[in-house]
Amino acid sequence: MLRLTWVQPEDLLGHELVQARLDGREPARIEARWRAAGGPAAPERAGASPQRASRYLRLLAEDLLDELADLPSRLAEDEPTDLAGIRAACPDWPAARPRGETTPPALEAAWLGRAAGCLLGKPVEKLPLDGIRALARATGNWPLSTWFTARGVPGDLLAQYPWNRRSAPTSLAENIDGMPEDDDLDYPLLGLLLLRRHGRGFSTADVAALWLDELPPGRAFTAERIAFRNLLCGIEPPHTARHRNPFREWIGALIRADVHGWTNPGDPAAAAGQAHRDALLTHTANGVYAAMFTAATLAAAAGGERDVHACLRTGRTVVPDRSRLAGAIDHALRLAARHEDFDDVVDELHATYAATHHWVHAIPNTALLVAALSHAGGDFAGSVCRAVSGGWDTDSNGAAAGSVAGLLAGTPEALPDRWRAPLKNRLATTVADFDGAGFDTLARLTHLEATRP
Repeated sequence: MLRLTWVQPEDLLGHELVQARLDGREPARIEARWRAAGGPAAPERAGASPQRASRYLRLLAEDLLDELADLPSRLAEDEPTDLAGIRAACPDWPAARPRGETTPPALEAAWLGRAAGCLLGKPVEKLPLDGIRALARATGNWPLSTWFTARGVPGDLLAQYPWNRRSAPTSLAENIDGMPEDDDLDYPLLGLLLLRRHGRGFSTADVAALWLDELPPGRAFTAERIAFRNLLCGIEPPHTARHRNPFREWIGALIRADVHGWTNPGDPAAAAGQAHRDALLTHTANGVYAAMFTAATLAAAAGGERDVHACLRTGRTVVPDRSRLAGAIDHALRLAARHEDFDDVVDELHATYAATHHWVHAIPNTALLVAALSHAGGDFAGSVCRAVSGGWDTDSNGAAAGSVAGLLAGTPEALPDRWRAPLKNRLATTVADFDGAGFDTLARLTHLEATRP
């Protein structure tokens, strides 16, 4: 029996109960009704529970999802989603600036960095932190410094912590042969295609239309899959982000933000504005802020800023001061400055967030990304390895760290050969006509958008 992930109402309800508490609503009475009816908790790590619910339970879940959406939030004033509200909540919002200049080599390094970081994290995606550490230690690769490998790992350890079954055949050191398809690379390609078709003035509806034309539904996950379903049901943006979508503060919008930063060198406000319009299709509040933060950070780096700490400070200016994400970023920066051993940073982050947030939620993952970049000082290998070694959404965090650190490096040659060579300047994807494209070609196309009037 096919159990399509991330859309079953009986699974969404459990996730929405968690999300409600995180965003300042009180769902206790609704949760009691769900539990009394025999409703399950949300799947802990997978996208779907193993068994289909009864028709009664499924209909109840749909009704309760709508009731949860109507609950008031005590955080609403501090965490707006509209751009005017966000700007008003950011006392240091960056001034509009003339777009600066970036170069094809810098953009190629960013594309390569994103791919390498993603590929590093793919085989251990969904594994708990203890499993990641044990697998790396078994091959003498801890602290993490290179690709994961199955060679030399005891069989009982692999049985306890199996590699990601879809990724291991293409992402372990012994199997890498170019960059395999991944949504963390598909979305930057879609972002590039969006700018080529619609320019900087694109609307959220343009993003939706592009997805319907070019994104296979099976390649979308969590909030993006829900938005896709909502579009097909006739629901228009920005309601696509809110209707029965408990994943609206997860990491999906963040992984779509890179192109908006890369193509607005030196203008973080414009980058954040573009990321906001993109994110509105699928996300709200902190899910949107995570995308804006990433875009603004990258815009600073693309404009020539080479201090990662300055870039992160720029990104922080587009996150509302009283939001949960702002608190998480500030906390991560303090931890990175306080601890010499990054494992201590990771342990404190997990102690803070692991019990309350899903492993794909934007808040803990953004905190880990910030801590990794700050602790490594922007060094490429140090950044991607720290981001992946911290667990949670390993491929997305590795990709985001690699994008920032690659851009800071400035040229492909500045990235160590062990990270570049296995990629063979080749990317697999189902997006448009990009399958087999080289990162040098993608950099030139991105540069055209960065320089378009």
